[in-house]
Amino acid sequence: MQFVRTAAWIVVTAILVAFMAMNWGKAPVNLWPLEGGNYIHFQWPVGVIALVFFLLGFVPVWLVGRAARWRQNRRISALEHSMKITAAAPSTPPASPDPEPAPTIETLPEPDKLPEPDKPNGPNES
Repeated sequence: MQFVRTAAWIVVTAILVAFMAMNWGKAPVNLWPLEGGNYIHFQWPVGVIALVFFLLGFVPVWLVGRAARWRQNRRISALEHSMKITAAAPSTPPASPDPEPAPTIETLPEPDKLPEPDKPNGPNES
C-alpha cells in the first residue's frame, strides 16, 4: 500500500512540475479594487498562482479530514477501553444473603397436619 501511495505522489508531483514549466509566463492577479479603477495586484508565474490557489483549497479540506480521523480514533480508543473494563468486571453480581430462605417442597408440612382454618361464627351458631 505504501508503494501505491508513493507512486501516486510521484505522478501528482510530475504533473504539477510539468504544468508549472509550461506556464511560466507572468500574469497579473488583481486582489482588491481601489479608488479610481486601480487594483492591488501582483504578477507571478501562472504555475505558482495555480499552486497557491490549489493549496488554499486543499489544505482546509485536508485539515478537516485529519480532524475527523483523529476524533474517530479517539472514539474507537474510548470504546475499546470501555470493552476492556466490561470484560474485566465480573459477569454476575455477588449474591446477597437472604435473611429467610424461601420454603421448598421438603419444608412444607404434611397435608393431614395442616391447621384447620377458622370458621366464622354465623347467626345460627352460638
